[in-house]
Amino acid sequence: MDQLNISLVQADLVWEDPVRNREKLDHLIDQLTLPTDIVVLPELFTSGFSMNAAPLAEPPGGTTSLWLKAKARQLDAAVVGSIITEEDGKFYNRLWWVLPDGQVHTYDKRHLFTLASEDQVYTAGQQRLVVDFRGWRILPLICYDLRFPVWSRNDLAYDLLLYVANFPDRRGHAWRSLLLARAIENQAYTVGLNRVGTDGNGASYAGDSAVIDYAGHYCTHLPAREMVAQVVLSKASQDQFRAKFAFLADQDRFIIDGSTTPRKR
Repeated sequence: MDQLNISLVQADLVWEDPVRNREKLDHLIDQLTLPTDIVVLPELFTSGFSMNAAPLAEPPGGTTSLWLKAKARQLDAAVVGSIITEEDGKFYNRLWWVLPDGQVHTYDKRHLFTLASEDQVYTAGQQRLVVDFRGWRILPLICYDLRFPVWSRNDLAYDLLLYVANFPDRRGHAWRSLLLARAIENQAYTVGLNRVGTDGNGASYAGDSAVIDYAGHYCTHLPAREMVAQVVLSKASQDQFRAKFAFLADQDRFIIDGSTTPRKR
């Protein structure tokens, strides 16, 4: 279909409290006024950006995954966000893409935030995920992935680039600038869903959630408060722009090897 309704749920997450966060998100989602196709929740939406993984992690099929399936079925929409997931004795910052029929796609955060020792707690993902949903090809990524354009590049013929995040306000200029860059260089609608409030480590978040179009123009840009917003995207408009300015055909060709070890020079 041509049009896609994106719903942004910009929340002030409760530190390390999955029950209260699910209740808060229930309340915010109930404020949506229009039918929607995709509901976007923040990174680690049940806990905030916590490294206290063991007591907060859930297995596949746990309470939050069941909650996501119920919301997707209720809304007849895909619901997406990341939670701390434990599988085979390892912890992942795992994005869950849950469809109305109960199908689930997952993506494990590739770029772990070494400045906060995320790489010492969680296991990095190795593969990108492209979801085909209602006629759109969508690449969902997580927070720090935003800084790495090769991982985000549109060599997968996607229509929508989507980031869920806990991106602190002290690096807000980078958040805003990189979202614009990713949208322009990939000629793709780009969604960045961030949180607001202050977490248990004292980091402050200003929201700045946004939807940016294929030419780098804001479709919406949210202020620093808890809120929901809905934006309708047009695939036909994007296709026409790409046909007129066929820059993607000129991008460099190279292979992403998925390595997590920096090469020494």
